[in-house]
Amino acid sequence: MERVNLKLYLENVYIMEENERLRRKAQALNQENKALLAKLNTNHAAASSTSTTTQHRPPTAASAAGAGAGASSTLKSGKQQPK
Repeated sequence: MERVNLKLYLENVYIMEENERLRRKAQALNQENKALLAKLNTNHAAASSTSTTTQHRPPTAASAAGAGAGASSTLKSGKQQPK
């Protein structure tokens, strides 16, 4: 019985040490993940701010509708209406 208890005790100690090692590894991976995510967000924000200032934005629905209405009225009447 004493031998079985000793075996179980040593097995328990081994499991606790392995658990602690895995906990530290998970913590390090979590910190690395957070750092990489922050870097990705920074790069994404920098890239999107650069792309919005260098690219032309498409017209909005309201401005496209306004331009389309003026063009269609010109075609129907043959005259350009004052704005």
